[in-house]
Amino acid sequence: MKFAYRFSGLLGTVYRRGNLSFTRDGSGLVSPVGNRISLFDLKNNKCETLPLATRHNIVCVGLSPDGSLAILVDEEGAALLVSLVGKSVIHHFHFHKPVHSVSFSPDGKKFVITKDNVALMYHAPGKKREFNAFVLDKTYYGPYDETTCIDWTDDSKCFAVGSKDMSTWVFGAERWANLIYYSLGGHKDVIVACFFEENSLDLYTVSQDGALCVWQCDTELDGLKPMPPKEARKKNKIKEDEEFLEESKGEEIHGKAHPNEQEIREKVKYSRIAKYFFNKEGDFNNLTSAAYHKKTHLLVTGFASGVFHLHELPDFNLIHSLSISDQRIASISINCTGDWIAFGCSGLGQLLVWEWQSESYVLKQQGHFNSMVSLAYSPDGQYIVTGGEDGKVKVWNTSSSFCFVTFTDHTSGVTAVTFTSSGYVILSASLDGTVRAFDLHRYRNFRTFTSPRPSQFSCLAVDSSGEIVSAGSQDSFEIYIWSMQSGRLLDVLAGHEGPISSLSFNPVKCVLASASWDKTVKLWDMLDSWRTKETLMLNSDVLVVAFRPDGKELAVASLNGQITFWDHENAVQVGSIEGRHDLQMGRKELDKITAKQSAKGKSFTTLCYSADGQSILAGGLSKFVCIYNVKEQILMKKFEISCNLSLDAMEEYLDRRKMTEFGSMALIDEGAGDEDGVAIPLPGVKRGDMSYRRFKPEIRVTCLRFSPTGRSWAATTTEGLLIYSLDSGLIFDPFELDIDVTPSNIRKTLHQKEYAMAIIMAIKLNEKKLIQEVIEAVPSDEVEVVCSSLPDLYVEKVLEFLASAFEISCHLEFYLIWAHKLLMLHGQKLKTRSQKLLPVIQFLQKSIQRHFEDVSKLCEWNIYNIKYALAISQQRGMKRLAETSVDEEESESDSDYLMQEVHKDSLSS
Repeated sequence: MKFAYRFSGLLGTVYRRGNLSFTRDGSGLVSPVGNRISLFDLKNNKCETLPLATRHNIVCVGLSPDGSLAILVDEEGAALLVSLVGKSVIHHFHFHKPVHSVSFSPDGKKFVITKDNVALMYHAPGKKREFNAFVLDKTYYGPYDETTCIDWTDDSKCFAVGSKDMSTWVFGAERWANLIYYSLGGHKDVIVACFFEENSLDLYTVSQDGALCVWQCDTELDGLKPMPPKEARKKNKIKEDEEFLEESKGEEIHGKAHPNEQEIREKVKYSRIAKYFFNKEGDFNNLTSAAYHKKTHLLVTGFASGVFHLHELPDFNLIHSLSISDQRIASISINCTGDWIAFGCSGLGQLLVWEWQSESYVLKQQGHFNSMVSLAYSPDGQYIVTGGEDGKVKVWNTSSSFCFVTFTDHTSGVTAVTFTSSGYVILSASLDGTVRAFDLHRYRNFRTFTSPRPSQFSCLAVDSSGEIVSAGSQDSFEIYIWSMQSGRLLDVLAGHEGPISSLSFNPVKCVLASASWDKTVKLWDMLDSWRTKETLMLNSDVLVVAFRPDGKELAVASLNGQITFWDHENAVQVGSIEGRHDLQMGRKELDKITAKQSAKGKSFTTLCYSADGQSILAGGLSKFVCIYNVKEQILMKKFEISCNLSLDAMEEYLDRRKMTEFGSMALIDEGAGDEDGVAIPLPGVKRGDMSYRRFKPEIRVTCLRFSPTGRSWAATTTEGLLIYSLDSGLIFDPFELDIDVTPSNIRKTLHQKEYAMAIIMAIKLNEKKLIQEVIEAVPSDEVEVVCSSLPDLYVEKVLEFLASAFEISCHLEFYLIWAHKLLMLHGQKLKTRSQKLLPVIQFLQKSIQRHFEDVSKLCEWNIYNIKYALAISQQRGMKRLAETSVDEEESESDSDYLMQEVHKDSLSS
């Protein structure tokens, strides 16, 4: 169990390329990230990356209508059938050519994929076990160029296919007697998307030059006539003959580009009733993606300039026109209710979910534009900070996998990041010559440390008290020391004769270790006038240095591939590991030498001790991360961080299929004129960026860190920020389980009103629902008694449960009573173990704080409503009083007039 770390999540990257898809209920979003897929739960604000991967980057995803299955297709045409319920791979399949789109029929019985200039319809996998999950049903021919998009009618009878030859074809899932397959033209550029109207054969087609054609069909869906029985029998006979072949080819159906009048007589006819054009802003504003919501008649279109339009069809009324970035919008998706629109920008790695009616963001996430270079865990393990070559510092929540703050103060690449011991201050070093301190309370840069002469800082370290900040320079070979309180430069440590590659403070003593390319590690005493305490000589350039958590040992990785361990008190080497063979470097596509020869120059570039100091993680320019036992100096396990062949240096041997007599095919710049390739225009034409080239990033691990709890570790890689955890995949985790602890016995104990015993038994069994049932069965007036009788070990477990229960439960007051009583009765004992319990207490505080904010907002809103209602009632009361006073005055005046008249009459008489 010690080294049973499994892939737990992917942070730092939210979208790469491919189509976005909403789940069936509309509250979840499936996003392809490299060769993996991430599921975003938009209601609960969480993200999960499935523990499966394809061999290349994913280009298209098809979700089944019931939301239980997904088909993932990569760049080479290899497909995985994935269960989203079990989060596992069910079936592997290869289409042998790159696939452009995949779509399930609304009834879930068929799915269509488009590749080259054909559309292939397969029987969708059913509920029962099958030998072959993908059985080819029909092959549709018609377009002359590559097919680009698919859309189905609501009853699954027909589907439309768009093509790069500017035509759209309507095909039948079954053979219909009155439906002849011919092309619909009218466009002057590539078809980006085609959409059927709700419960109709009417069609909308959208092309890359920003044109929308509206096609009206003279036949309703019910008007499609089935094929006569004789024709159907012939087709079945052909199918029976094919069953004896090695592989069923399916029925081949050929469309006609120019049918004659006799063929289309009494057949389904399409007529173009309208053609609209989107407003174009500049040459680069070509239409790149589109989505249509049939119930609300909402069309969303995205452009290469980052602008998107919302139109209401069929009248083409513009609702919104907004810009989300300056990069092309690669994918758009609308959820089932039509409220949320998801946008993916592959250039920035940006993912947005927009609620168009309220004009607000539901989700806005973006990874690092360039490679991530450094990472650090917060002291409680809840947050991870990352620094990238794009100059950004991002803070990620490990439980939700979301980035909640981005600092953009640096003007050049960030080389190192770290937390102070308090956990509320982040420090970052950059090549722009500054070290910046960021406050996590107010989210601002409150301190900037600079050097007397401009220097590029390559490494960073802060002491255990958080008072002394040090940074190493790669051009002046000096180490700068600042005070965190005053921001003053305290000293400049000189002595190294090469660039400073790494710094590390001793966690126990105030000693700083600095590594340099001059083949030395120097130890500086911070309390004794910053003098050199010791110099450790090595045989090769030193790349990274790290102290053991107890401060008694120093690990040093050098350019010759060795990891050496030192007793720094006595300046004695106590051990070494020859790690070059374990690194197992791959061969790049353009390398002239073999991987074995190339590996001679490779070494570990990042080291990290585990929380207990017994093992050490090491990584570098390789797809492997090695974990070594420090005492025995042996390799315990190798983790393969990626199997993505879209990255370079993944394989040890070159693919012979890509080698020709003239050299590697990787030298050829393919895709000229594609949206992702090089646009080669005619002379004088200014469109197209001639400097842009396709490239394969090299797989590498830039930084490794263990979490403070030791339950997980993280790595910044070419793929993103990968987290490996012990907690992943644990469904049944019994805690001190006995043979008598069963659900029936727990309920029996609960029935006998032995609440404390029932809670202890439920925690031993460690089933959340059972713990919830037992705790909620305790009467509120007996909570204090039960809390006082719980052993200390179980108090921690109950607090853990309460922290997670606050997130989902509606019994707010009841759980608050529990939390209050536990902390009041066991506060002193918990304080002694505060370091260990800090994550649980902070999680509990965060959950209560969130509820407090929600309730306080509700109370303020209610107070405002009550005041408003009282003010209105007072106004009405005043109005009534005014009306009654007027009536009384009128009645008094009438009575006075009558009295006067009576008096006159009496006088006259």
